[in-house]
Amino acid sequence: MQMRAVSLTIFLGLTLLIAQPVHDVPPLGVTNDKASLHFPDSITFHIEIQSDTAITSVTLEYGVEQLACGTVVAKAFPQYTPGKSISAEWTWEMKQSGSLPPGATIWWHWDYTNANGQVATTNLKTVAWLDSQHNWQTISGEGINLHWYSGGRSFAQELHDTAAQGLTRLEQDAGLRTGQAIDLYIYATSQDMQEAILYEPGWSGGLAFPEQDIVIIGITPSDIDWGKRAETHELTHVLVGHLTFSCLGDVPTWLNEGLAVYSEGELEVYSQAQLEAAIHDNTLFSVRALSGGFSEIPDKADLSYSESYSIIKFLIETYGQDKISVLLTALRDGMTIEDALTQVYDFNVDGLEDAWRSAIGAEPRVTVLNPTPMPTATLVPTFVPVSAALPATTPTPFAFPTLSTISTPMPSGLTETSLTLTILLALACCCILILLALGLTLYLIVRKRKGK
Repeated sequence: MQMRAVSLTIFLGLTLLIAQPVHDVPPLGVTNDKASLHFPDSITFHIEIQSDTAITSVTLEYGVEQLACGTVVAKAFPQYTPGKSISAEWTWEMKQSGSLPPGATIWWHWDYTNANGQVATTNLKTVAWLDSQHNWQTISGEGINLHWYSGGRSFAQELHDTAAQGLTRLEQDAGLRTGQAIDLYIYATSQDMQEAILYEPGWSGGLAFPEQDIVIIGITPSDIDWGKRAETHELTHVLVGHLTFSCLGDVPTWLNEGLAVYSEGELEVYSQAQLEAAIHDNTLFSVRALSGGFSEIPDKADLSYSESYSIIKFLIETYGQDKISVLLTALRDGMTIEDALTQVYDFNVDGLEDAWRSAIGAEPRVTVLNPTPMPTATLVPTFVPVSAALPATTPTPFAFPTLSTISTPMPSGLTETSLTLTILLALACCCILILLALGLTLYLIVRKRKGK
């Protein structure tokens, strides 16, 4: 899942805490210091300043409250006309930087300098990055702030209670916990949710943002059972994100998503059937291929989730739940997944795949040179429920080519060395033929001249 491509001001391991700015001169004459949201595309910061002395420099500093590494300040330099009275504004384009999750807290302040070289800083201000077209309501308690706008209170209360129970179960079963409440935004449909955030696959049904303690899901009353599973799924992402947060390591997607699906319970019937078909047809994706982002094609994405679940189930049932926590902690402390697996389980990624394939009765792993994972996605969304995303008839499962399923064997008995020798021999033969042709041509020319 994964940091956005925006410059932010944050402190290591803690939610952003910004001290009140210190003024060289009082920020008098500041009016219309505001932010206008054009959700979900952009936010425009605007300010008007009057001063007894000409203002020669204006800078905007802004960011988002979230977990991150180090301290980085985002600065913008708006265009304006210097003078004693100025008006300045600057627009943060989400289409360029990457979208923020609904409910994220954006902060900003302005620095300006007058002709005497004196600097002033305006008071820090914040705004919630959230659409205004929905009439949001909130139920809070037990570590969950559930926000919704469609459906009765009983609908929202049921989802809130399920989320709170999920937090309790995740703490008891896996030792996963967070120190502050998680904001859960329930959209009326998956389409509404997808329209609230940019650059996500069309099959997205839910998204987790561990850095901001935010989860968004599209749930209709008819899909409330799926919605409850999705809540647990996304909450798992948030808690795993907190446990593994560091500037040193990374969690492969199969581990993150596998834990999230495993926390939901058993696989749904369709997903289980698709997994079994992939095992039978030997079209499973390799574990290495599942380390990056999943495909945007629904069937391929669903199989990726199911395989990840199967891998986690194998690890937990074979080696116990405790080792999963040790594995996550090792990744947090900067170990690669290869080293972490070796330390905890005494096998690397390929060894994991070999053991897992043997346990589920799949064909042995195909050995390939330099396997690479799929391109990493910004976030890994939750798959929309089958009833909402797919036709009424269950589609035939299929797999797409990966390095684990596709290989082009050489002809029998032909090695890389013999292939090289064959090519060299062919080139030598071509050279000899060319020389013979040139020699014959010269011979004919000389003979013809002698005849004359």
